[in-house]
Amino acid sequence: MNPIRTSAPSYIVFPPDASYFNCKLGIIQLLSSFHGLDLKNSYLHLRKFEEVCNTYNDSNCSMNIIRFKLFPFSLKDKAKTWLQNLRPGSFRAWDEMQQQFLKKFYPSHRTNSFKRQSITFTQKSGETFYQC
Repeated sequence: MNPIRTSAPSYIVFPPDASYFNCKLGIIQLLSSFHGLDLKNSYLHLRKFEEVCNTYNDSNCSMNIIRFKLFPFSLKDKAKTWLQNLRPGSFRAWDEMQQQFLKKFYPSHRTNSFKRQSITFTQKSGETFYQC
């Protein structure tokens, strides 16, 4: 009478050589965590994540695969739920995943704020152009 646990298909379409990835335990501990909160900068998280991934070298697989395999370990809470609820086969390349991640977790109000600052930019009186 107990339900059988089945695994869901992956949100990533891995190339055939993806099975050769040999993850060292220490690299997972180096990854920063992203919880999906509006106060946290998703761009900064990706930059730190890629920094850690770039220190890892595996001659058996590409950097694309390394990032795909390690990325779920960097997500927690709301962000992890987002990743787990993606439809199967959503991504074939790291750039696609990165774009969707930023679309979801980089708040539009932050982008609009930067646009507004650029459009309404003015030099204050008594302020040199360099200071401005």
